[in-house]
Amino acid sequence: MTSNDRPRAIADVSSGTILATVTIAVPPERVFHALTAEDQIPLWWGSDEQYRTTRHIADVRPGGAWRSEGKGADGEEFHVQGEYLEVDPPHRLVMTWKAPWDGDNVTTVVYMLEAVEAGTRLTLRHQGFGARKESCRAHGSGWEHVLGWLGDFLTSEGHGKPQAVFHCRLIPPRPDFAFTMTAAEEALMKQHSDYLHRKLAEGRVLLFGPVADPAGPWGLGIVRAEDEQGARELTEADPTVRSGLGFRYEILPLITAVT
Repeated sequence: MTSNDRPRAIADVSSGTILATVTIAVPPERVFHALTAEDQIPLWWGSDEQYRTTRHIADVRPGGAWRSEGKGADGEEFHVQGEYLEVDPPHRLVMTWKAPWDGDNVTTVVYMLEAVEAGTRLTLRHQGFGARKESCRAHGSGWEHVLGWLGDFLTSEGHGKPQAVFHCRLIPPRPDFAFTMTAAEEALMKQHSDYLHRKLAEGRVLLFGPVADPAGPWGLGIVRAEDEQGARELTEADPTVRSGLGFRYEILPLITAVT
């Protein structure tokens, strides 16, 4: 997976529907994360020549609200918002779309992600424009730009400063922890797993899992970061470490990482 195709969009003004597609050379999990995470969308949605999204708020669950804010190239502020209708990571995301520049009319955006040999085929359907033909055409052109920004952002990752790889060992508060967890500790480990799954989707964690050490099981994480401080920041944000229950990470850099 090394390159993308260019996005294409067709605005069917007779039905008030836009269909757009792009293939991006990264896994579906990474694309889905970039489409939903509050700290991701401001990194890629926009350009200096048109507008920039500067803030994104998202409660990513059915019924949850989302809102993006930003500034145009002329300095004028804007926002767009809606509600999530379906959330099925990393395959499908359905959301309403309501923008003041479109008369606050409510339309629906559907993202469909399919794993293919080249990475991820993203198909977008934006529907509900009705007889508003010019709005449908304008949004069709806009989605070509948006999907292009998304693809360029995702495939440019890792082409800047080389990143190091770190062996991160999560040491539990007692050797028999894996066998004597309380209900509260089991819930904490679920939070720990969810956290590392998110970092896996972001590409910051390469793999993780428990190690069956005869002296007592411990957690392994292989982490990608610019330096040891970056790896330490990731591990310190782990719910187990933040719990104050005595979990700690040992971090060692790999001299060479072969994948």
